[in-house]
Amino acid sequence: MTTHTHLDSATEPCRHERGHITDSRFYGNRYASPDSRRIFCDVCRKQRWLDIEAALALAQAEIGMIPQDMADTIAATARLEHIDLDDVQREIERSGHSLVGLLRVFEEACGPDAGQYIHYGATTQDIQDTGQSLEIRDVLDVLQARLTSLVATFATLAERHAETLALGRTHAQPALPMSFGLKVAGWTDELLRHYERVEQLRERALVAQLFGGAGTMAGFGDQGPDLLERFARRLGLDTPTIGWHAARDRPTEFVSTLAMVTGTLGRIADEVRTLVRPEFGELSEAWRPGKVGSSTMPHKRNPERLEQVVVMARLTGAQASASFAALIGDHERDARALRIEWSCVPDVSHYCLAACDMMLESATGLQVHVDRLRDNTEVAADRVMSERLMLSLGRQMGKQRAHELVYDITQQAQTQCRPVREVLEEHTRAAGMLTSAELDEIFDASGYMGSSAVLTLRAVADARKRLAVMDTV
Repeated sequence: MTTHTHLDSATEPCRHERGHITDSRFYGNRYASPDSRRIFCDVCRKQRWLDIEAALALAQAEIGMIPQDMADTIAATARLEHIDLDDVQREIERSGHSLVGLLRVFEEACGPDAGQYIHYGATTQDIQDTGQSLEIRDVLDVLQARLTSLVATFATLAERHAETLALGRTHAQPALPMSFGLKVAGWTDELLRHYERVEQLRERALVAQLFGGAGTMAGFGDQGPDLLERFARRLGLDTPTIGWHAARDRPTEFVSTLAMVTGTLGRIADEVRTLVRPEFGELSEAWRPGKVGSSTMPHKRNPERLEQVVVMARLTGAQASASFAALIGDHERDARALRIEWSCVPDVSHYCLAACDMMLESATGLQVHVDRLRDNTEVAADRVMSERLMLSLGRQMGKQRAHELVYDITQQAQTQCRPVREVLEEHTRAAGMLTSAELDEIFDASGYMGSSAVLTLRAVADARKRLAVMDTV
């Protein structure tokens, strides 16, 4: 017996119309957030463009460019309930133009008189770039709230473990003792820098676009600059000095900034993913009954949420690369650049905000196993105290000579699988240079965390100070 899906042929249309992973009914929440889907809703975008057309008409009426009653009619009609979206789609397909289809249906809805005053003197990109600026503003509002929560969560965790002994690792190998709080403080400090970047980005990116066909404002007569200020003010955007139809650095900075934020979240997630491995056992994610790690191995508790954050970081990096291609366009406008943004601006937003939500969930439920952190450090202490040993011997024989000596001793110990201290005590050059009590102190990892606690608490204090400001924004 042959079974078939509900699609009997390759040409039968799908009734559900969800093709992108971010829109998936089943997996979309791993690639997007409810906030990002709300912001980039396809239908909502049409309403946003209508809002912009309404703001344009009302601003033009303020300065006498079009009649006030015509502007009032346009503004009152600029609601999707007055628009037949099926007609809009048919007009888009017929015209092959991204905005004219909506304008034609909107014109008809406004009536034969007011309809003649919509989109007066503007060009398509004025509306669409301004709409994208509004989308970017909404994304940054959500992102800053998420960053604030992540900074607060990590600052608390760092403070709690400012003096918790942990093993520092470099190049995936044991390096030196440190506090676990210092590691988390580093994450906190990096996220604070991203918050600053987002704040600075707002100043540059959240601007209106209203400069006409070639950036001259010719369609507005001599009232263009005044109109732009009024138009931007109505939308809550800043006024740019000059048109930016061809200058795509603003969207590119937005995409690359979100890619950097997500890259940091990916780094944090990957570190936690490593430390939750049973071989390390230093951290655990919160687990709930019913969560399944494998369809064939019932024991598994896979760090899928952490892995998914890393996936988001890699995907945002790809969007950043695409956005740089949009910097290169011809003359005063080039759809080859603009249409790249239509893909990478929403996608980087979906991936970044999804990563924020997943990272916040992981961080909130993170369990720190203090005993395992200490045990792992003490197991490696015989090797990782080589710096302290070298500096102690260096006070008697010079640092460079001590480095050569300790190098020979530690490498011999590793090759022979013997304790460093045992090989040291047999070494003729080192014999008698340090007492047993001095060696006990040297090989005590808890006594060689340097300024870990001080640096951690300094970072926490800075985070708390800036959180107080962030909460008022």
